[in-house]
Amino acid sequence: MTLPIQLIDLHKSYRKPFGKTFAAVKGIHLEVGEGEAFGYIGPNGAGKTTTIKILTGNIRPTQGSAAIFGKPVGDPACRKGMAYVPENPYLYDYLTPLETLRMGGRMHGLKGPNLDAHYMHWLERFGIAQVAKKRIRQFSKGMTQRVALAHALACKPKLLILDEPLSGLDPVGRKEVSDILMEYHQQGGTVFFSSHILHDVERLADRFGIIHKGTLRAVNTPLELGSIAPSSYLVVSEGGTPLENAISQPGQRWVQKVTHDHLWDALDKLRQAGHRLVEAKPEGASLEQAFLEYVSRD
Repeated sequence: MTLPIQLIDLHKSYRKPFGKTFAAVKGIHLEVGEGEAFGYIGPNGAGKTTTIKILTGNIRPTQGSAAIFGKPVGDPACRKGMAYVPENPYLYDYLTPLETLRMGGRMHGLKGPNLDAHYMHWLERFGIAQVAKKRIRQFSKGMTQRVALAHALACKPKLLILDEPLSGLDPVGRKEVSDILMEYHQQGGTVFFSSHILHDVERLADRFGIIHKGTLRAVNTPLELGSIAPSSYLVVSEGGTPLENAISQPGQRWVQKVTHDHLWDALDKLRQAGHRLVEAKPEGASLEQAFLEYVSRD
């Protein structure tokens, strides 16, 4: 099976004044499988956009290789079946949304008897069908972002590469666009996206990679979060003796939240107080905890 994305020992350095260089990306190895949604997260300047620009052929790597569908990113043929939306999409503002989607469809070789209906379907999905024939120069950033996303999906891509796809959208817009991307993914589409909104990464991604200072620090699934950052436990006990830092509930039950490091101490105190342990349930670490764990190591 040909991988939609494969990065091998990827490096990208920029020359600075006085002969110095700055390494934006350092030795990244990564594979994204067919039908996978991969979230790429990191602080500002971590190397996310640099990686995406290499994947889309906008810049060349200094060392290593990057391939789309088994073809090197320098080969224009690799971009057949791929759609890309940057953080700040530049669209021809003298065109309308419908004209923009028509242009994209021609470039991707779409054919059919009633393509305008197909384009209007995607404009409707993104809530901008009512302005399909207005000039884009009149649009807000959020509406422009919707046009760019509609344009990308209307081209029927096998791979979506998105740099901060929810940037500029209000909470309602983020929810609507997230639902559309989730549907695309559930239908077999491959998504590689960067985002600062960690909740959206948790919701959309099958796996995520944390990049910091140009280095890919971790690649995990949401189920593996517990191995990245310490978990806490919800401890429920039953007994007549009050417990410090525990919340009383009906039926002489007590609930307390303890960290992984203090779990055994808490259980020992339960025994000493004559309590019966009802439940000790781990609360999984969040992506935010994992993110902070990795970026605070330097």
